[in-house]
Amino acid sequence: MVRAKTWILAKHFDGFPKDSDFELKVEELPAPRDGEVLLEALFLSVDPYMRPYSKLRMSEGDVMIGSQVAKVIQSKNPAFPVGSHVVGQCGWRSHTVCDGKDLVPIMPGWPQDVSLSLALGAIGMPGLTALYGIEEVLGLQKGETLLVNAAAGAVGSVVGQLAKIKGCKVVGSAGSDTKVAFLKELGFDEAFNYKTVGSLEEALKKASPDGYDCFFENVGGPFSSVAIQQMKNFGRIAVCGSISTYNDTTPQTGPFPQLTMILKQLKMEGFMQSRWEHKHPESLKRLMGWFKEGKLQCREHITRGFEKMPAAFMGILQGENIGKAVVAA
Repeated sequence: MVRAKTWILAKHFDGFPKDSDFELKVEELPAPRDGEVLLEALFLSVDPYMRPYSKLRMSEGDVMIGSQVAKVIQSKNPAFPVGSHVVGQCGWRSHTVCDGKDLVPIMPGWPQDVSLSLALGAIGMPGLTALYGIEEVLGLQKGETLLVNAAAGAVGSVVGQLAKIKGCKVVGSAGSDTKVAFLKELGFDEAFNYKTVGSLEEALKKASPDGYDCFFENVGGPFSSVAIQQMKNFGRIAVCGSISTYNDTTPQTGPFPQLTMILKQLKMEGFMQSRWEHKHPESLKRLMGWFKEGKLQCREHITRGFEKMPAAFMGILQGENIGKAVVAA
């Protein structure tokens, strides 16, 4: 028998999550049956999407959702030998018994000197989100100007770097001077702290007086309302996230973008990386290639200890992380 630790959603979040909304439980897992494997979590992901999804797709008492990099420690499934590593949607669990249907083996040829935690970050879901948002949704072209907010986060930091690889001008917004310095290290052409600028409108105009061809949207709320006004005619907007609204108890209202979208003939599209799942293997190879070439930096914000999962999760909702937030079990 293996004792597994799990974090449960004890109570649906009302506004910003609280420690009391989570409960740590211990359960004994049965030995794997034919076709099953026993996994041990090595790295667990905490992501902003977990906040709205907890309301939409979870009930009180459920194990918190999320992905992890895990090691196979027992196996009765020949597709997943003992000692191999996988990415799985196992939730906030230290150990899992499963049939392997939803497990994805770590990319073949993963370099031994590269942490497997990156499979939850720039060489994983956030990296894929950035890549597909740029290529499939925005169709970003060389010489265009891209705006990205939450630019120092797991997705935004990759967005900016991929846009530079494609020969674009990149403007990034972040919530601290330390994050702005990080964006400059990554090669962003312009970066500013949205919390300290006197006027967001003036900051956007100063960074790109001619406006923006493309906007990679991670924040929503008032930032979005101002940014849309700075788009060029026929501009494209990829809506990836809306983190400024996730903890609202009362929905935000207006201003509304429709008239501006009509007059500027803008295109706005929401998306999730799973739409292009058939491209994942090749896309992950491309991301790893850029990483090996030194064109893609992968900053991580590591929290150590499975017991700190709730604190790490609440930390990302407060913007504590630079790059991808990961918990090392």
